[in-house]
Amino acid sequence: MRSKLFPAAAALAIFAVSALPSSPASAATFVIDRAHSSVSFGVRHLLSQTKGKFANFEGRVEMDAEKRDSIKVTGSIEAASIDTGDEERDKHLRGADFFDVAKFPTITFQASELTDVNAERNKGKLKGQLTMHGVTKPIIIDVRWFGIQKDPWGNLKAGFSGVTTLNRKDFGIEWNKALDAGGLLIGEDVKIELNLEAYVK
Repeated sequence: MRSKLFPAAAALAIFAVSALPSSPASAATFVIDRAHSSVSFGVRHLLSQTKGKFANFEGRVEMDAEKRDSIKVTGSIEAASIDTGDEERDKHLRGADFFDVAKFPTITFQASELTDVNAERNKGKLKGQLTMHGVTKPIIIDVRWFGIQKDPWGNLKAGFSGVTTLNRKDFGIEWNKALDAGGLLIGEDVKIELNLEAYVK
């Protein structure tokens, strides 16, 4: 069988949109603008790294800009929308060896705790629950808040980013191949990167 890669779901996820305060309004709901956002991942494959993304996802952040610990984040990813640039590999990833999208079509993330906010109030750690492949585990996402600004059409937008690393075996995704020289074809750790733009609902 041709070598396959495992993408990290996930992920994630995850829209770990930090939602760190610094907003002109004390309370607001931000909805992810998918056209200007990305959920991507990278994982070791043999001697290099393979990268991919998820095309279909959504999420929102509810936060009170006056309270650093007041935040609610929800997000979901369509697992079948995985894209590594190789259709044969993506088909394998959607199957029972990996995401098994027929049984587990959606990856979800929920969080309501933001800690370790820095003095500038633009970085922190978002703690939440990631559900993937039928397994729910706590994760921590290092998040950044880039502020709020109006676009040329007068729409209020916010920018967020997030980074975390997941072990795919923690979520029951264990497929691999042994190498003749020792070791395994695919790494267990998967790095998730979120770059998100959101609008105020």
